[in-house]
Parts: sequence; structure tokens; C-alpha cells
Amino acid sequence: MGLKWTDVLDIAIELDEKYPGVDPKTVNFVDLRNWVVALDEFDDDPDHSGEKVLEAIQMAWIDERE
Repeated sequence: MGLKWTDVLDIAIELDEKYPGVDPKTVNFVDLRNWVVALDEFDDDPDHSGEKVLEAIQMAWIDERE
């Protein structure tokens, strides 16, 4: 089962594991989108992301880090 844009928490966990040295508060949405799409488990339409989804992923990543 691949990750979809709606799997915000799972995506955040994957990003936290893949980019442990990155402060999620400093990631811009262009990089964030590219990193999500590049995840091995990601299996959704790359064009179906939006600012709200990316913001939710970023916030979940920040929460996961803290």
C-alpha cells in the first residue's frame, strides 16, 4: 500500500526518517512537495498536492520531531 497525499502523518514520519538533519520549520513548500513525491512509498498523483496538504504535512513533521 503506497502513501497518498491524505496520509499526512505517515508522510511526516517517512520524511523525518529520511531527512533527520533537516529542520522542518525551514523547508519551503516546493522542496517539501518534491521530497514527498520522491519517497519510495509515495503512490499518488504528484499534481494533487496543494498548499493546505503541504502545510498539514509540514505541521505533522514538526510535531513528529518534537
